[in-house]
Amino acid sequence: MFKGVARWYQSYYARQGFRSRVVFSACFFIISVVVSFFAISYATDRASNGVTDIVLSNIPVFDVDGLFVYGTFLLIGFIAFVCITHPKRIPFILDSLALFWLIRSGFTSLTHIGPFATQTPFNLEINPGTIVSHFFTGDDFFFSAHTGAPFLMALMFWHDARLRYIFLAWSVYFAVIVLLGHLHYSIDVASAFFITYSIYHIVLWIFPKERALFLSKR
Repeated sequence: MFKGVARWYQSYYARQGFRSRVVFSACFFIISVVVSFFAISYATDRASNGVTDIVLSNIPVFDVDGLFVYGTFLLIGFIAFVCITHPKRIPFILDSLALFWLIRSGFTSLTHIGPFATQTPFNLEINPGTIVSHFFTGDDFFFSAHTGAPFLMALMFWHDARLRYIFLAWSVYFAVIVLLGHLHYSIDVASAFFITYSIYHIVLWIFPKERALFLSKR
């Protein structure tokens, strides 16, 4: 397996323009994360009161902090593995996730609803004030990135039944987790599927060459 991956890297990185395209995608993704960081800060600083919700108002809050945080790290690790093992996938995946984060940052900045009255506490050992802890404030609601990001990956891998169902299961898993923990309003979760589907088609329009490389046989 490792020899095959090494040959793929030698083959792709020898192609004219591939290395610069990977660098561009990586920079684009980093910029999107930075923008998201400031959008979350903005929404957190201006958060108002919480509102009632037809789902959250009728179910008790569950302690899902471990399932939520460690599930997030596991998803990030799995996506990184999917990228690293097939270098041709890197540009399209990074470009798609970058556009996802940028569009979500816009939505996050528009409305500043506060958290629901009851919410699962985060008792994990994540030092306050670090960049990692910043992304688990729970104050960026619309729309649910934990639901949308794996759904976006499922759409990208729709041609691969195994990965498609893995990412779909991950999306449903996070949809359930954030509702049980009252970490998102039900509209954040429901809308994530529709908005992410639209984002995916925007990606197809903007990055057709990266999509073609992503689907190539070699």
